[in-house]
Amino acid sequence: MGGLNFEETGDDDSYEYGKENFTEHACRYCGVSNPACVVRCNVPSCRKWFCNSRGNTSGSHIVNHLVRAKHKEVCLHKDSPLGETILECYNCGCRNVFLLGFISAKTESVVVLLCREPCLSVNALKDMNWDLSQWCPLIDDRCFLQWLVKIPSEQEQLRARQISAQQINKVEELWKTNPDASLEDLEKPGVDDEPQHVALKYEDAYQYQNVFAPLIKLEADYDKMMKESQSKDNVTIRWDIGLNKKRIAYFVFPKEDNELRLVPGDELRLRYSGDAAHPAWQSVGHVIKLTAQEEVALELRASQGVPVDLNHGFSVDFVWKSTSFDRMQGAMKTFAVDETSVSGYIYHHLLGHEVEVQMVRNTLPKRFGAPGLPELNASQVFAVKSVLQKPISLIQGPPGTGKTVTSAAIVYHMAKQGQGQVLVCAPSNVAVDQLAEKISATGLKVVRLCAKSREAVSSPVEHLTLHYQVRHLDTSEKSELHKLQLLKDEQGELSSSDEKKYKALKRATEREISQSADVICCTCVGAGDPRLSNFRFRQVLIDESTQATEPECLIPLVLGAKQVVLVGDHCQLGPVIMCKKAARAGLAQSLFERLVLLGVKPIRLQVQYRMHPSLSEFPSNSFYEGTLQNGVTVNERQSTGIDFPWPVPNRPMLFYVQMGQEEISASGTSYLNRTEAANVEKIVTTFLRSGVVPSQIGVITPYEGQRAYIVNYMSRNGALRQQLYKEIEVASVDSFQGREKDYIILSCVRSNEHQGIGFLNDPRRLNVALTRARYGIVILGNPKVLSKQPLWNGLLTHYKEHECLVEGPLNNLKQSMVQFQKPKKIYNDRRLFFSGGPGVVPNDTFGSVASPGQNADRRSSRGRGTFISPGPPNGTHKPGVHPAGYPMPRVPLPPFHGGPPSQPYAIPTRGAVHGPVGAVPHIPPPGSRGFGAGRGNAGAAIGSHLPHHQGTQQAIGNIGSTFNFPALENPNSQPSVGGPLSQPGFVNNMPVQGSSQTFRDGFSMAGLSQDFLGDDFKSQGSHVPYNVTDFSTQASQGGYAVDYVTQGAQGGFPGNFLNQNSQAGYSRFGTGNDFMSQDYMSHGSQGLFTQVGFSDPSQDDASQSHFSVANTNPLQSQGLMNSLYSQPFGHYNTQPPLNLQAPQQQPQSGQGSSQTHKIQYNG
Repeated sequence: MGGLNFEETGDDDSYEYGKENFTEHACRYCGVSNPACVVRCNVPSCRKWFCNSRGNTSGSHIVNHLVRAKHKEVCLHKDSPLGETILECYNCGCRNVFLLGFISAKTESVVVLLCREPCLSVNALKDMNWDLSQWCPLIDDRCFLQWLVKIPSEQEQLRARQISAQQINKVEELWKTNPDASLEDLEKPGVDDEPQHVALKYEDAYQYQNVFAPLIKLEADYDKMMKESQSKDNVTIRWDIGLNKKRIAYFVFPKEDNELRLVPGDELRLRYSGDAAHPAWQSVGHVIKLTAQEEVALELRASQGVPVDLNHGFSVDFVWKSTSFDRMQGAMKTFAVDETSVSGYIYHHLLGHEVEVQMVRNTLPKRFGAPGLPELNASQVFAVKSVLQKPISLIQGPPGTGKTVTSAAIVYHMAKQGQGQVLVCAPSNVAVDQLAEKISATGLKVVRLCAKSREAVSSPVEHLTLHYQVRHLDTSEKSELHKLQLLKDEQGELSSSDEKKYKALKRATEREISQSADVICCTCVGAGDPRLSNFRFRQVLIDESTQATEPECLIPLVLGAKQVVLVGDHCQLGPVIMCKKAARAGLAQSLFERLVLLGVKPIRLQVQYRMHPSLSEFPSNSFYEGTLQNGVTVNERQSTGIDFPWPVPNRPMLFYVQMGQEEISASGTSYLNRTEAANVEKIVTTFLRSGVVPSQIGVITPYEGQRAYIVNYMSRNGALRQQLYKEIEVASVDSFQGREKDYIILSCVRSNEHQGIGFLNDPRRLNVALTRARYGIVILGNPKVLSKQPLWNGLLTHYKEHECLVEGPLNNLKQSMVQFQKPKKIYNDRRLFFSGGPGVVPNDTFGSVASPGQNADRRSSRGRGTFISPGPPNGTHKPGVHPAGYPMPRVPLPPFHGGPPSQPYAIPTRGAVHGPVGAVPHIPPPGSRGFGAGRGNAGAAIGSHLPHHQGTQQAIGNIGSTFNFPALENPNSQPSVGGPLSQPGFVNNMPVQGSSQTFRDGFSMAGLSQDFLGDDFKSQGSHVPYNVTDFSTQASQGGYAVDYVTQGAQGGFPGNFLNQNSQAGYSRFGTGNDFMSQDYMSHGSQGLFTQVGFSDPSQDDASQSHFSVANTNPLQSQGLMNSLYSQPFGHYNTQPPLNLQAPQQQPQSGQGSSQTHKIQYNG
């Protein structure tokens, strides 16, 4: 095969492959044209050639093309060793290469291609001379097997054009509209321009609209293209008739591509093209129901002429509707042009302007609970009380903490204030229904407004819906409406005069019912319904606001909002954005998240009532700084009579080690893992046999391919009755958000050499998956692959330490000795978790003069003195690139008034080395073991003042390659690096006794963390999300932003896998720089170099280290990582070493301890 068929030049780097250089069968990406190495895409509209080399991408070029173009058929080259062969299944002729695999005949030297579904499980084939258990997919690790399609030689690859994954994405997008486009066309101006990125602050509502409008249009166009391309032919219909006499068509619409989610209310068109006996026919209808078996119930608008005698040969198309996108664009326009759309205070606050804090003047109720709801706990009462006094509030509700009950109590008290009707919204119908039900239980009059397309969808709050109340209202004039309604139902339509009369009566009745309600509940998009256009709502509450895009949240706000409450949890999944370009530009960031980044501190609910305490431990430490307390005991979550082989009986958690390979699913865009699916069935069967009811078992998997495979596998191979397996919900992580089951089985799927773990990488997805179970969780996965990611490494270590990492058959599990990989890097997009710190509280003015200013309910015109100009220019908010310099609110209110909380914060094991960043665990009495206690002098007050030269530590540099923090120059400041000034675990026995910063003597009381000190330390712990702006702010509290480098209890992830030797647990006494770890060290005389992993624990100089550091300063390297200058992630450090003895760096002239000192850092 004589080399490459295109011209060579002396210099490969400058060589351009023009279209004319290619032979016809050259790879369209890189130009390789060896016939043994190339494959043709066999889709008639494509027929392009691609090679089997990876180049600079994680999969081969042919697989990359098939996946991105959603093509599935290929043909080998006529000059290849196997000749011009179309790959297809020997048994059924299926040509989907993602389904194809091969088996060798037991005796002959032949290979047979068979598809995974359905032929691999056909019993007739099992009798043939083939070993079906040896079936292997043709595509392995995203490359075709080498015996089928060769990989180009190194020489050929060196001479080929180098193409990046990004260029491949772009050219594939281009081919969708111009199939003959070449890579050169990408260079043309205007091709694939990125839209403007969302900002953190906006000059005015016009700039805001100019940024968001193009993003909404991008998403709308993508949604339209996706839906209209999803038409299905040869659909079989089963006919029925509904209670309202309308025709219902039932058919199966398989969820092949996970890009598209059918939901009740969607419009579909059913077509029949006609034949000799039947005329062509079509009708539009609404989806009213989706069953677990992927069957769709479509209620047709017109019942005349429906071909009910036919069942086969129908086609189904999507009818795309722009309603939701139009309403978002409309809301942004209203926000910009209508001064009455929101109050002046809210207007400026939403745009990120600095405004004087206002309080809402009203009388607070004596008790904050509400009739018909459970009694509120301390953090819920605090949330209700705070919210009622503020024009804008955020409530963060971690899993199982009672967000809905708290929201219902807030709405109850708002409605009783006599400020008019309250509008309650959420992005999803399920969340709105739950909230409407809870609010209705308090005795308030609730109207649930549904989209007209969803009126036929059954709902748990049917009796509250507007259309139900219209039909069942008994008054004299309504009897006229009732008569017309009956006539319409019977005849299907009315005469034009009757229709006019009917519509007018119905509108009047709807208005009357809506106006008499205390509370109106609808989705965020539903708030743009014309039926609400003349209503004004001063008070608006949006639940699950972190799952809504920002323009979606704006729709309910522009109806006159003066008091806004956003409820959500930015540590769980955000909005679903289909268009990647719009998501990259920031449309996937919720309004809640942006307000957190602007310094509005969420009030966090702190007691969870869902999970067994051992199940809540890891999520609490990893995602909520250890602050989640358990409102349920071990006994309440101990399931009696359930015989399941938990490795540790009182810890119902198990990581089941799996080594089976992942495979690409039939769609080409997802994955499955047959080994895990088979074991899921075994686990489900074990639960069912021990008496668990099917409805209480949930199987979660992040991949649609695995979901579909598990459903099929269980119904085909389940050991018990098939019906039992059909009742078990198998769903994606996203569709389980907001819900719970007694037992959760999580199948991780990913198991490969090169591909990584895909969107298992998203910490928010892991948080949701781990927090759905009430009684027990089983995780199936490959630790070797998962442990490369730091958060998963932490989870695996947590399970291993508790002896819950196991392998072997279910009836004989034994602890697994599998070795973990070293985590590669920290998760790049830290935006995902920029929550506030442990006591996340509102930006109250506790400790400073609280001037109520203008009442938030008065007309505060947008031009008045409440507005302080935006200050720093608008920064683009991208991970790692953030505008800096927004002042943080000074000192927040403590969450508990008087007395300690009902139980201490979650205390990680081993002396708080696992403790999360910024959490201040409960301090036991002196002498007992635990954080702040231990050998030596651990009972002293924490946080006393140090001599001036020890007041500041240099900034740490460049965490994880995303953030750069220049050295700090403010002597009062102690930003990301903490230092002895006040970290939770530091003890200083100097004669000066300052305010204690944890739960011990001095200023603080049981519920106070470092957040709540007065001005003494210039407002430490302002929970900065991730614009570290004010250096007198001790940024040790914020979510996990800069806190990867804090010295406090170890950050965001359970610390043991990051660095067990970090400074979290050291005591410092006298001035002798003698550090010791409370749990990991046996000698008080050791320096940091001798903790864990050194040969001679009596030495304490640099020569004992594993680090190539010749300096003897024992502070220079605090953990088992190379050449560290402090802090767990110190190997990213670019700053000088820490040195507490060196004179304090002098501030630059004129800056001193100024609190407005700004910092810019690059990503």
